[in-house]
Amino acid sequence: MKSYAARETKMEKTLNAIAEHILMLDEASLTALWKKYKTRMESFDTTREWEKSVIIFFIINAVRVKNQIFNDQVTKQQTKPPEHKKTPKDISYLKRIK
Repeated sequence: MKSYAARETKMEKTLNAIAEHILMLDEASLTALWKKYKTRMESFDTTREWEKSVIIFFIINAVRVKNQIFNDQVTKQQTKPPEHKKTPKDISYLKRIK
């Protein structure tokens, strides 16, 4: 029997692999599927297919939210005025004492 730490490592590896695959998916293609899976998710039943549709719906939303956060941060960085970098001339090594 594997230890909890070993199972955790395997689970993390699996989740990382899933995330890698999801990051390769095109947001536009995912968005085109959004309504289909939203409708399917809203039609509750006790099947494995319904469960998968819920997971897919939230994966699509996760990618959309991730991209929105990413784009917002890039826009913020582009609109922020460049910071003045201090050069050795700007740094005073002597301090004034009164």
